Amino acid sequence: MTTTTDTATRPPTAIDGAKGTAGSGGAARRDPRPRRVDRTHFMFLIPALVLFTLAITVPAVTGIFYSFTDSIGFGEFSFVGLNNYLVLFSDPAILSSYGFTIGVALSTVVLVNVAALALAIGLTSHIRAKTALRTVFVMPMVVSGIIIAFVFQFIFSNTLPAAAGVLGIGFLEESILANPSLAWIAIVLVTAWQATPQAMLIYIAALMTVPKDVYEASAIDGASPWKQLRSITLPLISGFVLINVIIGFKDFLATYEIIVGLTDGGPGTATRSVAMTIFTGFENGDYAYQMANSTIFFLITLGIALIQLRLTRGSARI
Repeated sequence: MTTTTDTATRPPTAIDGAKGTAGSGGAARRDPRPRRVDRTHFMFLIPALVLFTLAITVPAVTGIFYSFTDSIGFGEFSFVGLNNYLVLFSDPAILSSYGFTIGVALSTVVLVNVAALALAIGLTSHIRAKTALRTVFVMPMVVSGIIIAFVFQFIFSNTLPAAAGVLGIGFLEESILANPSLAWIAIVLVTAWQATPQAMLIYIAALMTVPKDVYEASAIDGASPWKQLRSITLPLISGFVLINVIIGFKDFLATYEIIVGLTDGGPGTATRSVAMTIFTGFENGDYAYQMANSTIFFLITLGIALIQLRLTRGSARI
């Protein structure tokens, strides 16, 4: 006796799925219906998108528009084409601010990464109270830049000259903030003091990914700590080093609060950065001209941000 099974009422099985796949030439069937997006997603996306558009996109596009005019920020204006940009590239004050900003950014990047890597190596070694020390070293990162600048302004203007007078260090008896040739050093030191914790945390995470067996094997072969750093540590965390350099350089280009608190762009204009030049121009009625300056500065930082994004995605794949 034979029995029949109603395939119309029987639930599909894995065998049926395999037969369907084989019957279609090995190609998996796709649901032709479009995938529906949960409306809850739009409830979170749309408000953020509206705020970003109103606070970032609209002002940026408006500023780029005014960079082609002779506007002073209000009232009537007329179009001047590329005149603002042409004058920009021949203005000594603008070129000086870019030179100062890039020089400070490069110097700070080197100092931050050297200090951060040294601290990260120390805080991942076999020492006591590592957690407490990490907390202490991270504290500068959470303090406002303007507060840090005012504290160090007092140190450079009062404490350090007084100590130099007692110790007989002649060139430090006068505040370095009043010296056009040395004021930039104070800016680099204070900026690095605040930025080092962030880079240190990245290096700590990087060092924790390096296998300990590699160090043990190299120690058995007689490798010194310096050779381990040069031949093992740096090659294995080179991606993190590159990311730290790119992120730091982009951030240091926009340094503003620390410069305002330390020197306010002085002595004279010796420490006036691009950001400070832009804001000062707005106050003096050079609105359209400084909008052209900010547009160029925006394109530079955008290019660096795109490089950072590419490097970050590459590291994520690894």
